[in-house]
Amino acid sequence: MIKINKTEKEKMLSGEMYDSSDKELKEMRERARNLCYKYNIELHPSNKKEKNDILKELLGNVGEGILIESPFLCDYGSNIESGKNLYINFGCTILDCAKVKFGDNVMIAPNVGIYTASHPLNHIQRHIELKEYALEINIGSNVWVGANSIILPGVTIGDNVVIGAGSVVTKNIPSNVLAYGNPCRVIKQI
Repeated sequence: MIKINKTEKEKMLSGEMYDSSDKELKEMRERARNLCYKYNIELHPSNKKEKNDILKELLGNVGEGILIESPFLCDYGSNIESGKNLYINFGCTILDCAKVKFGDNVMIAPNVGIYTASHPLNHIQRHIELKEYALEINIGSNVWVGANSIILPGVTIGDNVVIGAGSVVTKNIPSNVLAYGNPCRVIKQI
């Protein structure tokens, strides 16, 4: 049986234009914000078990050894997936309107922004129709993303990569390289 009408969530996750004011999406964002509030504000940093329990409830599939420092913010949480040993330092924001996938042994430095969300150039679609779209971000294994870096929609970062601090990653980065800058570019093989 062919399904003709996709939900706004299905459109969002498939990279199509969707209505961000959709009731289901608003409820999902509210759930994530409530869990982030509890994680960041209500729980003492030493309450590791409770903080881990919230991460398990908030995030999609995540491997063992995940540690996320507060404050941490995300749109949905359920679209974030990782392998083992993901470390995210203070002040990370992930707009996970599409999937954000981390490999094993990924380190994210302070104040990194990972943004799958984007908006149409047409102001009517953007401001009146409240349309947006999102593109998946993939970060390979053994990656270190430097402080204050920004990773934009649709980017794939290969394995064994170092992204230098302050970079704006607008395009795919191949494996086994040092890359940095605005826009981020490969500097050398490592």
